[in-house]
Amino acid sequence: MSINETSTGSVLFVDDERAVRLAGQQALELAGFDVVACDGAERALRHVGRDWPGCLVTDVRMPQMDGLALMARVRAIDPDLPVILITGHGDVPMAVQAMRDGAYDFLEKPFPSDRLTEVARRAVEKRRLVLENRRLRAALSGGEAAPGIVGRTPGIERLRATIASVADTNADVLVFGETGTGKEMVARALHAASARRKHPFVALNCGAMPEAIFESELFGHEAGAFTGAAKRRVGRIEHASGGTLFLDEIESMPLSLQVKLLRVIQERMVEPLGSNELIPVDLRVVAATKVDLKQAAAAGKFREDLYYRLNVVVVTIPPLRERRDDVPLLFQHFIVQAASRYNRDPRVPSPAQMQRLVGQDWPGNVRELRNAADRFVLGLEEAAAPPETQKPSSALSLAEQVDLFEKGLIQSELARHKGSVKAAIEALNIPRKTFYDKLKRYGLSREDFID
Repeated sequence: MSINETSTGSVLFVDDERAVRLAGQQALELAGFDVVACDGAERALRHVGRDWPGCLVTDVRMPQMDGLALMARVRAIDPDLPVILITGHGDVPMAVQAMRDGAYDFLEKPFPSDRLTEVARRAVEKRRLVLENRRLRAALSGGEAAPGIVGRTPGIERLRATIASVADTNADVLVFGETGTGKEMVARALHAASARRKHPFVALNCGAMPEAIFESELFGHEAGAFTGAAKRRVGRIEHASGGTLFLDEIESMPLSLQVKLLRVIQERMVEPLGSNELIPVDLRVVAATKVDLKQAAAAGKFREDLYYRLNVVVVTIPPLRERRDDVPLLFQHFIVQAASRYNRDPRVPSPAQMQRLVGQDWPGNVRELRNAADRFVLGLEEAAAPPETQKPSSALSLAEQVDLFEKGLIQSELARHKGSVKAAIEALNIPRKTFYDKLKRYGLSREDFID
């Protein structure tokens, strides 16, 4: 069930007395609510789910399952779903205790219809905010299958789908993406969504490792294997056993070591320097590169057999210039992070500045955008409008941070669509009434975004 654009909201009204049920349903419908009226708790439970967009109004005294038991069942499904209890005069102490246990409010019989509609209106608005906050938090995190990967464009949705489909397998993965696109984040998402999540995630940047110590760092060594090797050292490969080994910039790995890595990948055995024994390892290899390894192999800069061994599952991360519609969401995400990190005011970018951000090519990709958000929060980048007065981020509640993010997101969508309400509503996927309510709440006007 969903709330239509002209509805005040949805109410599930439960009472075993037909006259009370019909009167309550009529009063709520006249006030603009979508009403589902039920004569018992079991029937009402069929309509309740974590995404149900309304409130529950229920009589306390009913046969079979009373209102308190119904409330307990509903709160087990979703503790944030508002429950309004209808009580008799003698039930007031019990109703007060029920509110301590999580009931939203109670109505004492007989109650006027305007009291019912007012309480229901407040409860539905609370429910709407809860569901929107969940949606925004999901957008910020990018979903459970890919934690930290923020975006809603088709390329990012495909990326998340690929991660979800291969994460819980043992297939080795090659991640391809330009500098700053988030290759390690993808590797960590693969690890977090796999059965290996409780075991080590071991990362090694092949481009930052001096060649003289590369072999020892990767494969380990025995005591006395070379001058200065006073004791045995466990290499990164052995340390990653049971988990995931992430090799970033694998194109930088020396050719002499690529053949040893190939053997590890094929046999799942590692031979430390100075040892004649092979040590079995249980790991998944995720390699990342910013170059075309096939071309590198053709040029003799990368082993062809290693390339084909790695080229089983390839995950490609789109550059930021190919998913410009994600820029507003990402920038708001980084602003909230930076404000918390630097203990600064979480400023909201103006429509003009957001338009400039969307229009840039971002050769440094997401990393460059994150740095821009840091500078913006620190006041090192000129804003088109003065920063809004906010509490320091350390004093902001989760709801206030979500409000800040939401306001900026609405601004950016209106700016991107040049003030078109219809286009912004479609992009945000919210009801028209909710959209206009938020414009009023945040003091925004579509005229400010029309060129």
